[in-house]
Formats: sequence, C-alpha cells, structure tokens
Amino acid sequence: MSKTKLLNSVAMAVAGLALAAGPGSASAQEIVGLITKTNTNPFFVKMKEGAEAKAKELGMELRSYAGKYDGDNEGQVEAIESLIAAGAKGILITPSDSAAIVPTVQRARDAGILVIALDTQLEPHDAADATFATDNFKAGELIGQWASAKLGDDAADAKLAMLDLSEAGVSVDVQRDQGFLTGFGIDVGNPNRIGDEDDDRIVGHDITQGAEEGGRTAMENLLQRNPAVSVVYTINEPAAAGAYEALRSFGLDEQALIVSIDGGCPGVQNVAEGVIGATSMQFPLLMASMGVEAVKKFAETGEKPEMPAGQDFVNTGVELVTDEPEEGIPSISSEEALKKCWG
Repeated sequence: MSKTKLLNSVAMAVAGLALAAGPGSASAQEIVGLITKTNTNPFFVKMKEGAEAKAKELGMELRSYAGKYDGDNEGQVEAIESLIAAGAKGILITPSDSAAIVPTVQRARDAGILVIALDTQLEPHDAADATFATDNFKAGELIGQWASAKLGDDAADAKLAMLDLSEAGVSVDVQRDQGFLTGFGIDVGNPNRIGDEDDDRIVGHDITQGAEEGGRTAMENLLQRNPAVSVVYTINEPAAAGAYEALRSFGLDEQALIVSIDGGCPGVQNVAEGVIGATSMQFPLLMASMGVEAVKKFAETGEKPEMPAGQDFVNTGVELVTDEPEEGIPSISSEEALKKCWG
C-alpha cells in the first residue's frame, strides 16, 4: 500500500471512531450522582427511577449509590468521594445523618459540584446548595390532626406509641415526629428534639430504621411498656406494616389507630384495607426529576436553584390519604391515591 493510501485509511478510521463516539456518548455526558439512604425502601427505588428517566431525557449520565442500611453515613461519604473523583457536575443526596455528612458535602461544593438534598435537609440546611423535599413537619401535622379529630373526646386519654427512624435524629425524623405531636395537640418542648415531651399520653419512642422488621420490634417494645396503646405514629409505611403485625400478634389490631407517612402503593393499599387509618403522601419522582433538571441547568449556566421567599427548601407537596375523612382536614381517598402512588 502506498503512503498516501495508508494515510487516507488511517484518516477514515479516525473519522469513523469520532462518529461512533459522537457528542451524546457516555464519555461526553455530564455526570449527576444520586445517593440514597438505601436501595431497598420503595421510596428510594422510585426516586432512583425518576432520576434515571430525567437524566436520560436530558442526556446526562446518572451514577447512583445507596447506603447498606438507613444510617450508613460512611457509605454515603464514600459515594460522595467517588463522585468528586469522577468530576460529577451535581450530587443529589438523601442524607442518612444530616449533620455528620456535612464536611464531605462541603468538600464536594469546594470542588465546584452542585449539591442538592432530597427529602431530608442537611443540618444546617444551607450546607447544601438547595433542598427539594416534602414539608415533613406538615406531613406529620396532617396525620396528627386527623388522628385527634378521629378520636374526638377520646384524644384526651389516648396512649401514643411513637415509632421513629433512628437514634441519629435526622431532620426528616424530627420534623415528622414533632409535626404529628403538634397536630395531635401535644406540647413538644424543644421542636428540634425528639422525646423531651412530658405529656402522659406518650407511652414512649422507639426506633425502626424505617423498616418493617424494625417497626415490628419497636411496637413490641412499646406494648410491653403499656399494652393500652391506642394510637401508633410511624415514620413511614414499612414501619407501619411491621407495627400492625406486632399488634395483630397480640390480638390488639382493632385497638390501635395507625397513622404514617409516605404514599407508596403498598401503604395506600393498607389504607384501603384498614391497616393504616391515614397516611401523608409525598412525591419522590418529582424531587428526583427536579434535582436532575437543576444540575443540568447548573452545568450549562452555572446558575444554582433559588429557594422560595421565606423558605429554606422547595416544597414538593404533600396530601393526606384516608378513607375516613374528617371535617376541616383536606384529604383524598385511597382510590384517588392509588392513581398517584409509587412503588
């Protein structure tokens, strides 16, 4: 082959490789990271689906990570460090420990990465560039108001079991817990702390890790403390399902009213079946898609999301779901909620 023909062949081969790579190839795509608390909770599964769909639509590469369990701060630290090394444009995170993760988040921000908290605020909230979340206090307040109205005069003598998330007391845990108690009409003392109330109606607090088995164990513990429990608050619907199984095993499933927060399809179905009296529905798909959109905009323009006036997060909405509505408390039925639910 002549030298000219050889050079032409090489040029054609190089051109072919360039066309194969193209501007939309993975190597040319901006990276957006999603770090959730676990990859088993349906809420985070749906959040990942939403992020994947929006990233694909916008031509971005999603890299997703999750803790081994709810509370796995070390796993989330490692995920952030991996994304820093990969040159990610943005990180979306549902922090397992709102305070402990902050130094690592700051390293990401110092590297020029946009960090957005989803569902759970960092402590302090401005440790992230933005937060897209449910109004978790409102979510708790709605089920508290509903439970109090449902009991009527009996609310004055209720016995409340509080099934929280973890010992870390992350912001979402505190906000939901304190919102519920406020809605029920109980003085919470320090609104930033769980368990400092002095109301005799509270049987006690226990932790669930947001899981069904944890809900079962926590409920058993509190029933041993006082078997007259009449209202059960749970951090989420998997914990509520576990609490119900514990109550049923003691023959007390007709005695206690269970309220929860999430809006997953299994939880909404439990409302329809009478296992859960009411739940507050949140919207993980919206949080995730809004987060990816914000990272894309930041990558293109350098512009960061702005929080609404007077608020430290973007509220992605909450709706009370119950088949036993109470006057003055807006709600939707389980039938309506099954058309909006996730998981």
